[in-house]
Amino acid sequence: MVTRGFLAGRGRDRLSGDDRLALDQAVVDIKQLPARRTLVRAGDVVEQSTMLLEGFMCRYMDDRDGFRQLVAVHVPGDFVDLHAFPMRRLDHDVATLSACTVAVVPHEALSDITNERPALTRALWFSTLLDAAMHREWIFRLGRLGAEGRLAHFFMETATRMRMVGLVENDRFHLPLTQADIAEACGLTGVHVNRTLRSLREQELMTFSHGEVKILDPKRMTAIGEFEPAYLYGDPR
Repeated sequence: MVTRGFLAGRGRDRLSGDDRLALDQAVVDIKQLPARRTLVRAGDVVEQSTMLLEGFMCRYMDDRDGFRQLVAVHVPGDFVDLHAFPMRRLDHDVATLSACTVAVVPHEALSDITNERPALTRALWFSTLLDAAMHREWIFRLGRLGAEGRLAHFFMETATRMRMVGLVENDRFHLPLTQADIAEACGLTGVHVNRTLRSLREQELMTFSHGEVKILDPKRMTAIGEFEPAYLYGDPR
């Protein structure tokens, strides 16, 4: 199934086979997108939503001086801009971080789903509420944690989400982000991120090199980042 990553590890198994098939059939196109391409600009009227199949995407906002703040990083299986279905437009930009494969679902098809499939509709609603839960956690991270805590939290959250879709092996996963991307997600300067990553490496907590993350001490990383994964609403192990 094209949409097999949707809510993987977070309730997908509770969807009926018919609902999974209906979501697959709502896909009208699969696109290959290059890295660093903006798909949606704030204020644009949007008539379709995008599910990320491979790669990494983000939602972001620019300040008056053009500096970017990432407000979400998306991993495979995420419905990136599902919010645009009821809202018609977004108040932020959506872009690729790496080369991506995406599935395109027109809002007309989503309307049919909401009219005919209540269980699948609740799953789509659940997906947007997960985004809201992560936004709240990101606010906590930026407001209450120091640099090491912010990075530890970011990497542990990403590791957990990647594990849900089967993309973590031996606490190692691919993350083709730059240090500048991480700085923009964690509210830090690039220089501060570089120093903090070095500190985490020297403490033998994690490594991040050439787009590869290795969590060396998950327990200590969890403690430093005050990371409590309940807000990700994963399935019980």
